[in-house]
Amino acid sequence: MSSNAFSKQQRLLKPAQFKAVFDDAPFRASHQHILMLSRSNDDQTARLGLVIAKKNIRFAVDRNRVKRLIRESFRQHQQHLYGLDVIVLARRGLAELDNEQIFKLLAKQWRRLQHKKAQQEAQS
Repeated sequence: MSSNAFSKQQRLLKPAQFKAVFDDAPFRASHQHILMLSRSNDDQTARLGLVIAKKNIRFAVDRNRVKRLIRESFRQHQQHLYGLDVIVLARRGLAELDNEQIFKLLAKQWRRLQHKKAQQEAQS
């Protein structure tokens, strides 16, 4: 298995894990089409949780495409997000973007989270 795999240890699976991030998310990256909430975890691995609501992305095929793109982008950037639990929430209009636009948007948001975490570590 390569270091860029997306194993179970890199997923937020339990409601308590999601609740911990929703209740205390010091790192946020917001955009018109996406919101990322993040907090530090005890592990040195990055973990990802997805909230892709039917209310915001109507068709299952579009929700599945968006989830697939988010997971792939996370795999590519996970080494820079070590020690973070991240929840990605989709907003209206995300499904109208093409794959390349979504990848660029996600890359920018990952960098923002990484920068905010680095700033906090520098202050500590």
